[in-house]
Amino acid sequence: MITRPSESNAYEFVVVASLRAHQLMGGCLPRLAGVHKAITMAQMEVAEGCVARVAEGEHQVPVTTSPAELPEADHVPA
Repeated sequence: MITRPSESNAYEFVVVASLRAHQLMGGCLPRLAGVHKAITMAQMEVAEGCVARVAEGEHQVPVTTSPAELPEADHVPA
């Protein structure tokens, strides 16, 4: 069972994880190690803070240090 972060509400967690799962099924690379179904991996990524909601027009600075580490299209639109 994936534990939702206390700072996000249940609706936001589900929506962001659903959008991320869609990206993973479309070919984006997971940000965590392991072999899981897309929805489980997406929930794990959101719970760990690897993926977060970005409001329209906002720009979020990636946590990674090298452009080679960035999978394409890993932001989740609001």
